[in-house]
Amino acid sequence: MRAAILTAHDAALDRNEDGYIDPATGWWVFSARYLVDREVCCLSGCRHCPYED
Repeated sequence: MRAAILTAHDAALDRNEDGYIDPATGWWVFSARYLVDREVCCLSGCRHCPYED
């Protein structure tokens, strides 16, 4: 499943989209680029959060 998630994430980045539909859950997931552009962590435990320790 990890490969499908990374494929969906990479496709969203290629299309310059803010996120993608998680193939495992059907939920919306923000892309790493979107989260970096926010410049602050929302403390929601986002999958691609660049601010987590």
